[in-house]
Amino acid sequence: MTSPPTAAPGTVRLTTAQALVRFLAHQYTERDGRRQRLITACWGIFGHGNVAGLGQALLEAGAQGADAMPYLQGRNEQAMVHAAVGYARQRGRLSTHAVTTSIGPGATNLVTGAALATINRLPVLLLPGDVFATRPADPVLQQLETPWAGDLSVNDTLRPVSRFFDRIWRPEMLVPAALQAMRVLSDPVDTGAVTLALPQDVQAQAHHWPADFFADRTWHIRRPHPDPDELARATDLVRAARRPLLVAGGGVHHSGAEQALRHFADTTAIPVAETQAGKGSLPFDHPAALGGIGHTGTAAANATARRADLVIGVGTRWTDFTTASATLFTDPQVRFVNLNIAAPDAHKLAGHPLVADARTALDQLARALAGHRVPTAHEQQYRRDADQWRRAVDDAYAAPDGAARPTQAQLIGVLDQVLQPRDVLVNAAGSMPGDLHKLWRPRDPQQYHVEYGYSCMGYEIPAALGVRLAAPDREVFALVGDGTYLMLPTELVTAVQENIKIIPVLVQNHGYASIGGLSESVGAERYGTAYRFRAPDGSYTGDPLPVDLAANMRSLGLAVLRADTVDQLREALREARAADRPTAVYAETAPPDPTLPALAAHAWWDVAVAETSNRPAARQAHDRYRDAKQHQRHHL
Repeated sequence: MTSPPTAAPGTVRLTTAQALVRFLAHQYTERDGRRQRLITACWGIFGHGNVAGLGQALLEAGAQGADAMPYLQGRNEQAMVHAAVGYARQRGRLSTHAVTTSIGPGATNLVTGAALATINRLPVLLLPGDVFATRPADPVLQQLETPWAGDLSVNDTLRPVSRFFDRIWRPEMLVPAALQAMRVLSDPVDTGAVTLALPQDVQAQAHHWPADFFADRTWHIRRPHPDPDELARATDLVRAARRPLLVAGGGVHHSGAEQALRHFADTTAIPVAETQAGKGSLPFDHPAALGGIGHTGTAAANATARRADLVIGVGTRWTDFTTASATLFTDPQVRFVNLNIAAPDAHKLAGHPLVADARTALDQLARALAGHRVPTAHEQQYRRDADQWRRAVDDAYAAPDGAARPTQAQLIGVLDQVLQPRDVLVNAAGSMPGDLHKLWRPRDPQQYHVEYGYSCMGYEIPAALGVRLAAPDREVFALVGDGTYLMLPTELVTAVQENIKIIPVLVQNHGYASIGGLSESVGAERYGTAYRFRAPDGSYTGDPLPVDLAANMRSLGLAVLRADTVDQLREALREARAADRPTAVYAETAPPDPTLPALAAHAWWDVAVAETSNRPAARQAHDRYRDAKQHQRHHL
């Protein structure tokens, strides 16, 4: 029997998987003089496509020493990506996790999580197994056969949702591919999901690697300064405006620009509205804070938006929810200044671009505007609107009868009482993101963690794990509806296994409440949105299903506290917060009060309505839709 070849001088003989794991352990990011690991752990579910490659490599790396790569055991591949994304967002995109899966369904389960990461511009490294590069037997188990493309595999579904994709057909391909992957993960403009597809035989194949491949490597996170001419033009536009408004997006948080924004608002008195991703950019009680903007925004922010003659977008993508499907900014002469590190976003709405890092540019713009302040009449008007809105939120939060079942708004109000400023509230889908965007009162820049770029059901529980791993000193509440819970509860088992203290708050309202309301508004009459038995006419309008989701959570190992009333909810949340292990709170909610102004939609959203129908509800909805469409405009 021959002995393995000896490594050449200056090289290290490892398998491709071992080399990748060692390489990842030595990658760092640095911003503002602070250095941290880029990839701090690897989630994994193993099968024949990765068990002998990355599985063996992670086992060998262990959790100690300079080459350590901690391993985290997941239950669902999509959920593992959500956990990594939650971690990355909490760490300001400076660190993230890797995720490895087998070939086949494990790999394709990554697609939803990858889309979420890329849409929200949050870094995550995906390492799915792939077919045999050497084709010893063809096809292999779980291989997609495509007659016209022999090199196609199911992993190609990850191409459109990845910011960088490569397949490592030979070991030596890993070196340039791995470096490109790190470049994208650490790039503040291009970041998102990065996929390195790893054929299973290549993972296990040994190669002589240059030792320098495993040296510590630091990726500097740049803060581009604005172009002087762009800055001068933006300054002139702000000085000329009589009713300016600033819209803070997720880029404020990604840049760590919250203090710069606060100083800008303090010195100029320009009011600040926030997108879902930008919420918490200002404390809720700041004099210039107007809260959420757009279809799920506050009456104060949207009224100010309709009056605005200049809108300064900071780190926002200007999605349809933010612009109320291009109906919100109604002043005929309204102009836009878009401060964004990504040039495509800076040019949206035919705005004046200010392509730069948010913190850097806000600091420079504040200096350029030294001594400038908005007209007194504008400041007085938006402050009156903000005060009126705060009273509307007080009314929505109020629960006169502590023995009654809480409405969803009252539940949010109780959470507002119980959570401490450094606690984190995680949510993503259903009716709660809209109510939270309107009602939540953030006291810390990282308290509000709502994923609304993809609004992905199932995100909340795994993302809460990632947040808690990133910030073990913060209590993390995952606000979960019954619909989203049933889609992806699996990582509760991981929370129990690892004793990762999260607090799921499961809100039972017996169906898809958000889509039910939308369905009613567009003439679809809540069809197929309730979790109920079929009635004699075949519709889902019978009794509620006898599903006990509290018992389900308990069966997965959680402590579960039931709360039937407002007072019980308050006590249960406090008890869960004080617990030393994962503890859930289960509550059923009462229907919302339709008379409360805080719960109304204060701006439109374009959802196409049937142009013809034999049902009156659809015909009436189309009449309303036709009227609203008349207010849409292209900003030129």
